[in-house]
Amino acid sequence: MKKELKISKIEVFKADIELIEPFRISLMEFTDAENMFVKIYTDEGTYGVGEASPTSCITGDTQATMLGGASDLAKLILNKNPLDIENRMREINKYLVHNSALRSAFDMALYDILGKVAGLPLFAVLGGHKRLFWTDNTIGIDDSERMAQKAMEYKKRGFEAIKVKLGTTEEEDVARIEAIRNAVGDAIPLRTDANQGWDYTTAVATLKALEKFRIEYCEQPVAHWDYENMRRVRQSTSIPIMADESVFDEHDAFKLTSMGCCDYLNIKLAKSGGIHSAIKINAIAEGAGMACMLGCMMETRLGLTAGAHFVSARPNIRYADLDGHFMLKEDPIIGGAQWKVGEIHLPDTPGHGADVDLDFLKKCEVITIE
Repeated sequence: MKKELKISKIEVFKADIELIEPFRISLMEFTDAENMFVKIYTDEGTYGVGEASPTSCITGDTQATMLGGASDLAKLILNKNPLDIENRMREINKYLVHNSALRSAFDMALYDILGKVAGLPLFAVLGGHKRLFWTDNTIGIDDSERMAQKAMEYKKRGFEAIKVKLGTTEEEDVARIEAIRNAVGDAIPLRTDANQGWDYTTAVATLKALEKFRIEYCEQPVAHWDYENMRRVRQSTSIPIMADESVFDEHDAFKLTSMGCCDYLNIKLAKSGGIHSAIKINAIAEGAGMACMLGCMMETRLGLTAGAHFVSARPNIRYADLDGHFMLKEDPIIGGAQWKVGEIHLPDTPGHGADVDLDFLKKCEVITIE
């Protein structure tokens, strides 16, 4: 009988990557991606890599809290079987609530190991096949003229959909969409995201004013906790509503679908705590007859590649918003998915197929637990 695989060592890397330019949403402005990489090694030499990209105003993580929490999680799973993902993630999720971006990095690394040991790409491990799909590209909040110019740039580059951050005032947000639609024409879909920036009254007024501009959906029009008003907003507009900050796990998904709060769910690995919970969220949505989107924070191509495998394996994921790496000044990732404009091509290599350049890791602070 073959001996059970064990986790022998875990390395945690502090990874700072500057953005090309500041990026603003209704909740905050970003100038850097303060990420973290996790490497989980087995006693047979295999290792898996995961990434966490915190957004403090959404997930409650910061880079500092992640580095502290990562040591605790590493000690929790050291010398245990990495292939028993069900129990490893139950232990991790029970030990540390919230902090979902941190938990997702460990989840991602465990699934990477599983794929490598099985000799299968992650989409096959998840029971799916490789398919081509597109991501949109996102425009942060700015004045309407600059946002329209950026939308034209994205259209000329060949993107098939544009996502627009909103969530200020009705007048400003309508002016932004009108300027963008006038610039790019009627053919290209526009997707909007208020990031909780509106109250109920503003959300209804703004969305009604935007109905004539061919809006594919609006993400999180009201506060994450305001399920009842999200439901009321949905009933008041023809623009489909997508829950984002309101859905972290399968319990949130059940509540949102059963209450009729939205038309779609936005799953992000950094919110769900990884693939283990993302599978459950998607299953609940599918059971309710609801499609999903797979979104992102500011991950490099490593975290986005893991997310892309999940999209590929689950046909119920109708939309992809996997554009975070477009904002970064450098790409420290070897292998992984490749973006041809917005079309995502997955690798066939075992696991998720992405790794971090060793020269980049040498510049990072590292914590080792063994």
